[in-house]
Amino acid sequence: MGNAMAARAAVRDDIARLVHRALPVAEFSRAVGAALTRAVPAEGTCLMTTDPATLLPTAEYVENGLPAAELLRLVEIEVREPDFNKWVELTGAGRPAASLSEVTEGELDRSLRQREIRRPGGFADELRVVLASSTGTWGELTVFREASSPYFDPTEVRLVSSVAGLIADGLRRGLLLDSARAGDEDAGMLVLDPDDGVRMSNRTAERWLDELGAGNRAGARLPVVIPAVARQARAVLNAPAGAAPATARVRTHTGRWLVVRGSVLGDDAASPVAVLLEAARPAELAPLLAAAYGFTPSERQVTELVAQGLPTRRIADRLKVSTYTVQDHLKSIFAKSGTGSRGDLVARLFFDHYAQSLTAPGSSGRRGDHGGGR
Repeated sequence: MGNAMAARAAVRDDIARLVHRALPVAEFSRAVGAALTRAVPAEGTCLMTTDPATLLPTAEYVENGLPAAELLRLVEIEVREPDFNKWVELTGAGRPAASLSEVTEGELDRSLRQREIRRPGGFADELRVVLASSTGTWGELTVFREASSPYFDPTEVRLVSSVAGLIADGLRRGLLLDSARAGDEDAGMLVLDPDDGVRMSNRTAERWLDELGAGNRAGARLPVVIPAVARQARAVLNAPAGAAPATARVRTHTGRWLVVRGSVLGDDAASPVAVLLEAARPAELAPLLAAAYGFTPSERQVTELVAQGLPTRRIADRLKVSTYTVQDHLKSIFAKSGTGSRGDLVARLFFDHYAQSLTAPGSSGRRGDHGGGR
């Protein structure tokens, strides 16, 4: 038992370190699959990136998976036909991972995709993992076993659930890096040397740097948030999984909000760091708004789910409360923030002048959520 627990803790730490490596999506997918299967043995994995708006797959990275024709039939079942553990259901339930054996009570053939595609292909149990963060669902990971292997047990499902958010973060970083390398105008990227010198940058990053400004401190070459995030990325590379992430939210001089993420381009702290700059989404700013207005923990949860665009019923299902309770929380949220509707609440994340106080010294917030220097 002790050895198994130690192995699973090691896997979580390995995945946390992978997240802060600047790996392309294909390489990140292979590395995550290899790390997971050290603690959760399996015969194959399939990671698919998705469009967060529709959950439709946009690319796939497969190790020992099904042929292309069968994959397309799986997509058709997902979109058009009833089945167990469909991605949209897992996402809506707020449950990041579940095994097919669990939801079918061990009778795998109750699943259409199992009867029609997976069993004829020699596969048995599968473990599905939604790769989601507050900004959306960026991918879907399936870990699968062949017919001769045992079903996934609850301990294995819990382990994979515990790292789903980490994997989603790494996938999002990989997608941003790939976009920046391809010249996408929405993704800014800087590469910093160990002494924080800029080795390279793209045009989008230069525009964001102009908006941030370097401040009036003597000798300042960059906005303080940039080297702060880079140094945290190097620290996280060799730290336990619970270390603060190399991520910060910062407001520019023009009033726009950025998310700054750091990832190490190598195996050690002496390696260069890629710093990614992206316009913040409402859900990424919800915790700052909640801290500024003194929302209760329940009100913070509701605010973050509203910022993700969830309706009242979905919020109630996610939090396992009644719709009346959600409505009561919303009334309190509106009163505290001086807003009158969901739209006003989300708009305030970007446009209300009180947002300036969110970056003021002494503002409350979660550890690692904002940049700074000492």
